[in-house]
Amino acid sequence: MDQNFKRRKKFEFCFNATLVLESLRGKRMLFVGDSLNRGQFVSMVCLLQRIIPENAKSMETFGSLTVFTAKDYNAKIEYYWAPFLLESNADDAVIHRITDRIVRKGSINKHGKNWKGADIIVFNTYLWWMTGMPFKILQKGSFKDDVKDMIEVSTEDAYRMAMKSMLRWVKRNMDPKKNRVFFTSMSPSHHKSIDWGGKPDRNCYNETTKIEDPSYWGSDSSKSVMQVIGEVFSKSEVPIMFLNITQLSSYRKDAHTSIYKKQWNPLTPEQLANPVSYADCTHWCLPGLQDTWNELLFAKLFYP
Repeated sequence: MDQNFKRRKKFEFCFNATLVLESLRGKRMLFVGDSLNRGQFVSMVCLLQRIIPENAKSMETFGSLTVFTAKDYNAKIEYYWAPFLLESNADDAVIHRITDRIVRKGSINKHGKNWKGADIIVFNTYLWWMTGMPFKILQKGSFKDDVKDMIEVSTEDAYRMAMKSMLRWVKRNMDPKKNRVFFTSMSPSHHKSIDWGGKPDRNCYNETTKIEDPSYWGSDSSKSVMQVIGEVFSKSEVPIMFLNITQLSSYRKDAHTSIYKKQWNPLTPEQLANPVSYADCTHWCLPGLQDTWNELLFAKLFYP
């Protein structure tokens, strides 16, 4: 193949902030999900805002919704906090550190009413489901009720319910001729260094190289949940683009925020003496890996 053609094709697939902003002129791109999707949203904003004059951009937060506006383009890139997509007892965008997590069946419109009108939606939900079995579902009523009608199901069945609810919402509210819908697969964590041949009781702290084994799959990534996604999406009546970031991200044990993050509570002397104990091996540094996720999103937007 002609080398100039190869170089030209490689250049075409590089992230182009001007192209993205022009395509979003007068439109709204929305990221919906948990803090991992918020990271992808922040990455997208960072990739775009660098070419926008300071007085032509803004960032505002309204409860669960954060809105970045590129004023000259009348374009909005938004993030909406909904860690389960469905209504849950963890819906507060700030106060949501709840151990006993519960979702309400058939409740996607609780959040979905805020998503209507988006031209592009990028969904994500995974980490918050992985709280152990069984998972609690509120059948009917309110989280404020003293006596709740709840059932317990497997994580996979609860997750399947959420995926089906999401697809029903997309079918009712998104026009496939005008709108684009994406779903970002699970973001892997690196809490157990023994997974990649490291020492027991270690994690991503102080890791500076990526995992070289191409077949690596960490214990924090649930293959059964991936199978649920495959089963539900294969039967979908609506077009939804799957962004499979799991395998490529699993190699990057070196890319997490680790100890270099905002600490919500003061660290104890014991924690300070043992950085492994408070290293964040779930979220990712920016700039970093999540920019690659958005390069994939860019490729699927413009070269589907």
